[in-house]
Amino acid sequence: MNAAPPPTPEAGKAAQVQEMFDAIAGRYDLLNRVLSAGVDQRWRLQATRAALAANPKDVLDVATGTADFALQLKRQAPGATVVGVDFSIGMLEIGREKARRQGLDVRLDEGDALALPYPDKSFDAVTCAFGFRNFANFEAGLREFHRVLRPGGRVVILEFPPPPSTTVGRAYRIYFQHVLPFIGGVISGQPAAYRYLPESVLAFPEPEVLAALMNAAGFRARYRVLTGGLACLHVGLKPA
Repeated sequence: MNAAPPPTPEAGKAAQVQEMFDAIAGRYDLLNRVLSAGVDQRWRLQATRAALAANPKDVLDVATGTADFALQLKRQAPGATVVGVDFSIGMLEIGREKARRQGLDVRLDEGDALALPYPDKSFDAVTCAFGFRNFANFEAGLREFHRVLRPGGRVVILEFPPPPSTTVGRAYRIYFQHVLPFIGGVISGQPAAYRYLPESVLAFPEPEVLAALMNAAGFRARYRVLTGGLACLHVGLKPA
């Protein structure tokens, strides 16, 4: 019998990220609010408006985590069908409980962002809020977004770019690399997870590079930096 092939680097990263998010699921929402001083909510609101600008009927939120963004989409567009997908079972369980408590009909599926479990041309909008940087392969993720979008649909990606070389950016870099891992580790009991966060941000493509990747995947991309470059909102349109 032949031995199974060794895991690819992509599969290895995916497994590590999945295990990490399962471990911090119970404190994830609290830490998001504490570590961002609540400003992440304003960023999510702007991303919600961008995602719903064309009144989509079917919306997919990829790397939905505890479903914060999927639930916000449903509140703002109660007539739309909203589906969230994530590979962390721990995160999804918390998201389903939140949806039940809030009385919001959002379907949350387990699935891999690089092999989405949906047919071609299933959605009018695809969103990804602070999860795209965890993808093992950005190009493959964008191809999947493009595949499941209907012609004329849009993808909205809200993410942390590397901090800019400004006074604010340098201060944020110090916070991200030293203060945030300490606080996150103390509250969550998982210090490695909050060391990973600044590492993943510093390794993420600059906004113009991500826009170029989106264009190469078949989108017409534009982006807007938020709060002095601490976050960035990318919107990609799939030609009709």
